[in-house]
Amino acid sequence: MRFILSFLALAAAMPVHAERLTLDRIYGDQALAGAGVRSLKVSPDGARVTFLRGRDDNQYQLDLWEFNMKDKTQHRLVDSKTLVPEENLSDAEKAKRERERTASLKGILSYSWSPDGKQLLVPIAGNLYLIDTAKPDAARLVASGAVLDPKISPQGRYVSFVRNQNLFVIDLSTGKERQLTTDGAGQVHNGEAEFIAQEEMGQRTGYYWAPDDSAIAYKRYDESQVPVARRFEIYADRTDVVEQRYPAAGDPNVTVQLKIVSPASGETRDVDLGGNPDIYLVRADWSGNSKALLYQRQSRDQKTLELVSVDAATLKQRVLLTEKSDTWTTIHDDLRFLKNRDAFIWSSERSGRNHLYLYSLDGKLLHAISKGEWGIDNVLAVDEKAGKVYIASNRDAVVDKQTYVLALDGSTADKPKRITQGDGWHDASFSRNGEVFVDTYSSPSIPPQVSIRRPDGSMVDWLEHNELNDKHPYAKFQADHLPTEFGTLPAKDGQTLYYSMIKPYKFDASKRYPVYLSTYGGPHSQHVSRKWGNYFDQYMAQQGFVVFRLDNRGSSRRERVFTDANYKRLGTVEVEDQLAGVEWLGKQSFVDAKRIGVFGWSYGGFMTLRLLSQASDKIAMGVSVAPVTDWKLYDTHYTEQFMSTPKDNAEGYKQASIFPHVDGLKSPLLLMHGMADDNVLFTNTTRMIDALVKRNIRFELMTYPGAKHGISGTTSQRHVYGNIEAFFKKNLKPDTVQ
Repeated sequence: MRFILSFLALAAAMPVHAERLTLDRIYGDQALAGAGVRSLKVSPDGARVTFLRGRDDNQYQLDLWEFNMKDKTQHRLVDSKTLVPEENLSDAEKAKRERERTASLKGILSYSWSPDGKQLLVPIAGNLYLIDTAKPDAARLVASGAVLDPKISPQGRYVSFVRNQNLFVIDLSTGKERQLTTDGAGQVHNGEAEFIAQEEMGQRTGYYWAPDDSAIAYKRYDESQVPVARRFEIYADRTDVVEQRYPAAGDPNVTVQLKIVSPASGETRDVDLGGNPDIYLVRADWSGNSKALLYQRQSRDQKTLELVSVDAATLKQRVLLTEKSDTWTTIHDDLRFLKNRDAFIWSSERSGRNHLYLYSLDGKLLHAISKGEWGIDNVLAVDEKAGKVYIASNRDAVVDKQTYVLALDGSTADKPKRITQGDGWHDASFSRNGEVFVDTYSSPSIPPQVSIRRPDGSMVDWLEHNELNDKHPYAKFQADHLPTEFGTLPAKDGQTLYYSMIKPYKFDASKRYPVYLSTYGGPHSQHVSRKWGNYFDQYMAQQGFVVFRLDNRGSSRRERVFTDANYKRLGTVEVEDQLAGVEWLGKQSFVDAKRIGVFGWSYGGFMTLRLLSQASDKIAMGVSVAPVTDWKLYDTHYTEQFMSTPKDNAEGYKQASIFPHVDGLKSPLLLMHGMADDNVLFTNTTRMIDALVKRNIRFELMTYPGAKHGISGTTSQRHVYGNIEAFFKKNLKPDTVQ
């Protein structure tokens, strides 16, 4: 067994009056992490780094800031409150934010640069503004009326957006607005990504500009064949009856089309997506010379992914490459076209690890760019002139994220050079030419620090040093901050499981403590990572709990043999691995094996119920928030990726459901759910309630009027986690910590 210890760095000056963390402070308006930034971008001319930052009095209200590379100064560029004092969001915008997990935020949530670096396009509350960087106070309103997904065209001639399910452009030279589609209404949407594309495929847009501004490829979908989930959204003062087109596992999906339209004339042409309409259009892009449209077509069973090239002039097609898997193919954003040669970069897990490959435009494999017993997370930038590809990876430590560089010619495929150096978590945002990047770094003892760096990793300047000194918002809590330990355990099949653990405040090895086990367990997620920020874990450790997390088989950022382990049998190996963690905990001299409790949200809520149903003799209590209780109730793309369809895997669906196992649930349970959840529908919890009542199983319930899946908002979050704390304390009775 191997331990990696991450200790708290000493601050420059200690606070005079130390304080203990409280839930009120964790969910207060001022960010505990310090002056954090998000949505970092380097301007096209390299003169500025722009970013979004929360206000001093409200971390959830975001303004647009800039860092001037020449004079090394930073200031607020656009005040969101000045643009829009009060936000009134459309239902479409609210739904979009829920999909993007930004429902708790206000102000400026996104922005984009013009190609010449002189203007910024800023959407806020359905309105669309152009900001001249030389005169940022003179914002120009260019469109209004529930505007979605705005963009500046690659050459800067147009602004495009979606309004009322149709695609629009504005010619910036004349100011004239043109509606490019007219049939968007009811169940027909143009230029948008459908529900499951947003929720499960990471698809944030439904239209794509050609690099020369000559055309837009866009998705048109019709959801009339998708079954209607008629549900009630219960608010404090009303109940709304919502008829949501929700494609549950095995149900019909939307009918999707791909079209090309001219922004100048409005002429539209259809792209043939093939003879089988029951497919997923997961991505689309254009070649660098605008002569070809590339789209990615995934089969309904998700075992085949094709990259298809369409001649922009003739619409003739050819399949450039095909990925196949016995389980599922993974979709990604790593398609990169080279400018100086007819080639593109593509990532694939065909070797069992995610690696990069270089292809010619006719689909011929030229060579591997990366290889070996490690994998990439994603491509960050390509510097074709220097022959370098920058990537993110956990090559050196599974719990870390670092930036590396590879040679485009494949000469360093098995030996990438690491650029970022601090152990922990690095998120990098590169300029278009790869000549500079912004590095956001944190560890369990270091709050996020943002620096501007050269491609070799050397420092240009701090954007936000965010030192944990006596002026930092976290300074008064620093003295009681507890270190996080990282280690490994073996799964039953011999694979390595990573865990993290925080020992209680004023830890005494001679005592035996209760355990707060936080689980997620689902695919596409990593729950154990070496970075800053889970204050509730820290809080629970300070309340006298051993805080434990473990990434079971099926979790992400691992090799395919690890992620594929639960194929067609969700809720099996994940539960087995979490119980291996519970068993290990029970053997530790400082753990009271009779006082281990579990908490999880969403997939983690499902895991909580499965763990209690299977092992109430080992787990003393559980809190389940917004759980899936029957996978037949969840959406097509996610569920079928791991479970196939209910028709083809009937026994797998039956065993993955909570209900065949409910009789084993003997430990105290707190069940919580938002009453307007449109992702994991509230029906999951009402059916669970019914099953528990029929078996005369006692439990506690908390529902949140009007709340979606994330139960967002500071007061709601404070209440949710206050309930979790209270339930753990009531049932596990930690020693009072002074």
